[in-house]
Amino acid sequence: MNLSLTLDQLENTDWGEPTYSSYLVRTCHALRKKPLQDFTIEDLRIMIGQNISLEYLMPLAILELSKNILAEGDFYEGDLLKVVLSAEGGFWEKHPGMGERVATIYRQNEAVIEASISRKELKKAFEGFVLPPAPSQRGGDGT
Repeated sequence: MNLSLTLDQLENTDWGEPTYSSYLVRTCHALRKKPLQDFTIEDLRIMIGQNISLEYLMPLAILELSKNILAEGDFYEGDLLKVVLSAEGGFWEKHPGMGERVATIYRQNEAVIEASISRKELKKAFEGFVLPPAPSQRGGDGT
């Protein structure tokens, strides 16, 4: 993936100007025009929290979490992990390898998470993190 590109360029779309004037809407529109290489933890947190362009942003978030499981945007330590764990379930069904990577990173860092001020919220999010069954656990019809 070329990190010098924007989401608009990668997805070959242009959302245009926001039609609603909330901070969140304006920010999401602006971030679609920002090169991925310039995204901050907060940028990832905002966009993933809105389930926007997960295919492109989730690998970046997973990389950040592998470096620091408690990577934080503007809210609290671990806020990036919280939105990653809370991403729409359909994404994880389409990308089970990424889901397994998130689960592995989480489990490898459970002691760090346990010592964090955000531990209750992060543990609750992980409990709700739904991974599709492994291929060997699916029925013969692929379900």
